[in-house]
Amino acid sequence: MFDEAAVEAADRAARIWAAGVSGPIAPGSEAHKTAFCRMLLDTHNPYKPSIIDWPVLDAEARERLVSLPIWDIAVQTEGKARQRVLSYAAVIEDPLLRRAVELDGFEEGRHKEVLANLVEAYGISLAPEPEYRRPRDPEWAFMVTGFSECIDSFFAFGLFALAKRSGFFPPALVDTFEPVMQEEGRHILFFVNWVAWHKRNLSWPRRPLFAAKVLAVWIYWHGSASALLEVSGTPGTDREPLRRTTISP
Repeated sequence: MFDEAAVEAADRAARIWAAGVSGPIAPGSEAHKTAFCRMLLDTHNPYKPSIIDWPVLDAEARERLVSLPIWDIAVQTEGKARQRVLSYAAVIEDPLLRRAVELDGFEEGRHKEVLANLVEAYGISLAPEPEYRRPRDPEWAFMVTGFSECIDSFFAFGLFALAKRSGFFPPALVDTFEPVMQEEGRHILFFVNWVAWHKRNLSWPRRPLFAAKVLAVWIYWHGSASALLEVSGTPGTDREPLRRTTISP
């Protein structure tokens, strides 16, 4: 059963959470790991996508929503993110860190469910989804997802705010995404702290390899994003090419 009080309590917890540690926390320390893992676990919002009440849109607002060539990419990206994050969780030995990454993966899957419900509610047609395969290198895939969320959210948060202020989307529709936006923010906070903690706990011979992985992720992301922008910016391009273009390993 859906517990509205629990959802409200989780929303408040996410806004006021603190590590409860006096003094600075040393990056890479056990206290550091405990803090960023507990942050994610303690602020989980138990909302259920199936009970989201999607607002009724007038014909013009619905057409603006349907015409955006992003829905295939958005749904597939969240599906791949879930697979990548859970694949990395499966190879983690530390129990607390594994629990936190598993929750991250669950929430990515829930984002996909939210988007699937949205497109159904407003009659948006999607291309068939691909098979979400387990990545060959779970850590690489987790890093691609994490850094992509940092960049994607930088633009998405601003675009949502602009859409609300300009009236491009009705405020009620933008507000419906508030739990998802909060979760993306939590995932970013968790990921950047994981990077800082993880690299400090690698042996010195492995640190250059990790640094090379980070650089490779940025090069990969830049190439994928450039390809996506090239397709979306081509005159006369319809949604079909966009449906086949996603930023994923």
